[in-house]
Amino acid sequence: MKEKRAKIDIRNRRAGFDYIFLETYTAGVVLYGTEIKSIRAGKASLADTYCIFVNGELYVKNMHISEYFWASFNRKDPKRDRKLLLNRKELNKLERSVKEKGLTIVPTRLYIADNGYAKLDIALAKGKKEYDKRESIKDKDRRRAEQRGDDY
Repeated sequence: MKEKRAKIDIRNRRAGFDYIFLETYTAGVVLYGTEIKSIRAGKASLADTYCIFVNGELYVKNMHISEYFWASFNRKDPKRDRKLLLNRKELNKLERSVKEKGLTIVPTRLYIADNGYAKLDIALAKGKKEYDKRESIKDKDRRRAEQRGDDY
């Protein structure tokens, strides 16, 4: 009998407000020790995270994974850089795209896959201008008003 696991779905909502997503990818994350237990407990945050290339490898910076409470030794820094696992073809494509003006890679979602591994959804994104953000707010307000049945 399979045991029922709690769904872990940690999102970076701010990224959807600040960026326009052009392409999305799913990457594995290299974790050490008890970091996976902290993620399963929901003790992770994607606020202010971004991805960079270092020697042809993709790393996520500022992803906060809290220290596991029951861990006794070998604790890692909660905000350390973590390597992302993508195939070489995807890495090369992303690296070429990031060199273009105005494009960046932002993490959008951290979750536990069916096989038990932590996965990170990343997006190739372009920053929104101030007027784009205002338009997004208007659209969101309009949708809420329609759901409530109000006249906008």
